[in-house]
Amino acid sequence: MLVARSLALFVVAALFEIGGAWLVWQGIREHKGWIWIGAGVVALGLYGVVATLQNDENFGRILAAYGGIFVAGSIAWGMVADGYHPDRFDVTGALICLAGMAVIMYAPRGH
Repeated sequence: MLVARSLALFVVAALFEIGGAWLVWQGIREHKGWIWIGAGVVALGLYGVVATLQNDENFGRILAAYGGIFVAGSIAWGMVADGYHPDRFDVTGALICLAGMAVIMYAPRGH
């Protein structure tokens, strides 16, 4: 159950971080304005809050593991929000990152 909770937190964190960055991008690069930028900043702050809810006490481990979620989530976000079409190297790289996340976060440790 702890792994399922942890994965759910990673997904929520990804939605806030990637979504927040996308909102800022839209506000600045697509000239959608300050409301979009502000919403993005709020979402990015919420990402930071959600990250603290992970069960592990090691900030470095959580952030490093989240990196794998961020890579795969960013590709998925681009597909849904912007019509991005990843090639086989994008997909392979994302799968490698997810495997790395699983090793970092969920490998059995003797402590």
